Amino acid sequence: MDKTGLLEMKSATITEKGQISIPKEVRKSAGLKPGSKVAILCYGDRVELRPMKHISEAMYVSLMSEKSLAKIWDTPEEDEAWKHL
Repeated sequence: MDKTGLLEMKSATITEKGQISIPKEVRKSAGLKPGSKVAILCYGDRVELRPMKHISEAMYVSLMSEKSLAKIWDTPEEDEAWKHL
């Protein structure tokens, strides 16, 4: 194993709809089954797919949509707490 922890490298082709197929060997080694959820992390120089079971609890906040966060944060109490900013 190298310093990055890379176990295997495969390629995939992106369809017109932006879809890819994850190779069988990769799905098996990552424990991905039909219905598995993955996080898609976009960095300046790469995109990573990570099984949701490997995402830290702190990362879940960044994965929540703006709409779902608005339900929690768009309240008169929150507006009052942040009005000075």
